[in-house]
Amino acid sequence: MKVICIGNYPPRQCGIATFTENLVQAIIQAAGIHTTPLNLEVIAMNDPEQSYPYPYIVSHSINDQAKQKYVEMADYINASGADICLLQHEFGIYGGESGLLILSLLRRLRVPIVTTFHTVLEKPGFHQLEVMKKIAGYSSRIVIMNGLAIRLLTDVYQVPVAKIIRIQHGVPDFEAAVSKLSPRPEAWVNRKIMLTFGLIGRSKGIETVIRAMPQIAEKHPEILYVVLGKTHPHVVRYAGEEYREYLMKLTNDLGMTDHVQFMDQYTSEIELMSLLKAADLYVTPYLNKAQITSGTLSYAVSGGCAVLSTPYWHAEELLAENRGVLFGFGNSPELATHVIHLLDNPKELNKLQQNAFNYGKTITWPLIGYAYVSLFSQVIALQKLPPTTPLKDQQRQYPEIDLSHLKRMTDDTGLLQHARSCVPHYKTGYCLDDNARALIVSLMEWNRTHDRKLIRQINKYLAYINFMQQKDGSYKNYLTFSRLAFEDDHSDDTLGRTIWALGYLVRHAPVDALFYAGLELFNQSLPQLEKLRYARGYANSILGLYHYSKRFPDQEKMLHLSNQLATHLCEQFKRISHGNWHWFEETITYDNGMIPASLYKAYQLTGNREFFEVAEKSREFLELKCFPNAWLSLVGNRRWLMMDADYELFAQQPIDAMAMVYMYASAYDATGNIAHIQKLITAFDWFFGENDLNLPLYDPTTGGCMDGIEEFCINRNQGAESTISYLLARLLAEPFLP
Repeated sequence: MKVICIGNYPPRQCGIATFTENLVQAIIQAAGIHTTPLNLEVIAMNDPEQSYPYPYIVSHSINDQAKQKYVEMADYINASGADICLLQHEFGIYGGESGLLILSLLRRLRVPIVTTFHTVLEKPGFHQLEVMKKIAGYSSRIVIMNGLAIRLLTDVYQVPVAKIIRIQHGVPDFEAAVSKLSPRPEAWVNRKIMLTFGLIGRSKGIETVIRAMPQIAEKHPEILYVVLGKTHPHVVRYAGEEYREYLMKLTNDLGMTDHVQFMDQYTSEIELMSLLKAADLYVTPYLNKAQITSGTLSYAVSGGCAVLSTPYWHAEELLAENRGVLFGFGNSPELATHVIHLLDNPKELNKLQQNAFNYGKTITWPLIGYAYVSLFSQVIALQKLPPTTPLKDQQRQYPEIDLSHLKRMTDDTGLLQHARSCVPHYKTGYCLDDNARALIVSLMEWNRTHDRKLIRQINKYLAYINFMQQKDGSYKNYLTFSRLAFEDDHSDDTLGRTIWALGYLVRHAPVDALFYAGLELFNQSLPQLEKLRYARGYANSILGLYHYSKRFPDQEKMLHLSNQLATHLCEQFKRISHGNWHWFEETITYDNGMIPASLYKAYQLTGNREFFEVAEKSREFLELKCFPNAWLSLVGNRRWLMMDADYELFAQQPIDAMAMVYMYASAYDATGNIAHIQKLITAFDWFFGENDLNLPLYDPTTGGCMDGIEEFCINRNQGAESTISYLLARLLAEPFLP
């Protein structure tokens, strides 16, 4: 059995590194005892621009922000002959927002994954939730160390309970190591020792214990509270020793310097065991209720300390059945009362110590290592069985079409441009680009449902178009929240999108009055088509002419205009294309799929074979650029794709995913080739996490779509264009989804 473990590893100083080392050694020991052939290596995670002198067992390391290194390590694991990848997951280990970069490694692995979750949040943020759900999806089994985590994983993260296994945090075998332990430190002789150990930071709540010390010392002057451990490296990086200095000052101010000792050091395992065995009481005064695992708590229990703790989740479970005492968060007087009571009652103190020590013997590292080895064997055996779940049951479940966020973003004037998260941002006002496409979405939904409530919404978007049309039939785009328009505010994009929307309205108006209003606006706009100069203006206008012609197929003027605009596109294509560049411009920018899509529509209208051939060539070229992987990788707007040059993957925008969906829908309409439907669904799945960050952009809680994919996170704002783009794609994909 070959196992590759990913996580932090000593000499990096953190709790996960210590845990990983102990677990790895326990797995090796258990395999040896039970004669299981084992080859185990570690891939260690490094802080940015940091490296460590790792032991031989660490074969590779990854700088946590080095995106490409995750991909390289996935390829390495796949080629290594590994049977299992064991992942240690904690927020802060892996790069990107909430550690999302690890997903690029996991999605490429071809070996089963067992993941240990060290933290399971009850109320995760968006990135935390989606990253955890993805990791759980990639994992064959999830190991948790606390019973409450099972409920959280199933209820909050929708992880099937069959995937989850509880294996407790391991602890040293104190009985086996007793001959190696050092005697009690000289400074501790004739003192009652109360200990806290671990990497120090504000969340540890150590000031709670220090504030309790005057009350305890007054009754028991022999008490000594020992704070063992260095400040957490991340705390030092951003705040230095501010917290430790605060604790030392507090100790001095309270006159407790004879009763509080700071041991600013990183101890070895055997040194820690010696100090735990020498302690009488142990305190974890943590401030966060939602702590699912504490290695220090487990160690203290196994060392036979009388443990006092705040009631965070792991403590509530581990200290049940009289294995410890709980006190309120930040409640120094209550802690003091409990400590005094135990010191006043040695038999009760001894009973707590014995209960803890006895329980610790059931979770020693050798037992935990064997539990992992057994789990690995089960997972490997399951991998060799043929799949029993039919393919249709494994298909994605798509949410229902939901226009609630579109409605939220719409007021009596029209559709607002931007949002802060899901909250409409009035300061940014409105634009015709968005209102025109919102009209199309509303009409498409009307065609699907015939819900008469949509007519009011359709009216609002059409009224905005009407307001922005000028006397010559041109359009202004932007309007402030105070309904003030900008001067010289005209563009090909705006005209084209409005022609598209009005043409669609002429074809699909829900009532006659709206039909005539749209028809009048459409006809008044036509003279402006002569002023178009750019590909997207041509393309969107062709779509509008296509829909108009479907309502009035005998209008030669519209067929002539469609032919004229499509010919302009073909001429641009022939003028620019050469060698390996088959596009309409020297740069691939935004909304790209709409251009080939419009030529497919022009071909359907006119039968002109040239339009079809250029549509096919440009589609194939765009596909080549946007599908370097099995998922859609869009050209980002941080730097467009120029001829013979590299481009940025970020920031990718929903409008471009929608345009790809529209392109494949149009290609299918024109050809009947089922392969286009498969590509359409793949492009649509970009919204649901089949993308370069492996995270969804659609928010089912609001009905909105987030604004794009940045390099290390999702842009959480849910603006109008993003939401319209999702809804357009969703409505286009609806007939083809499982």
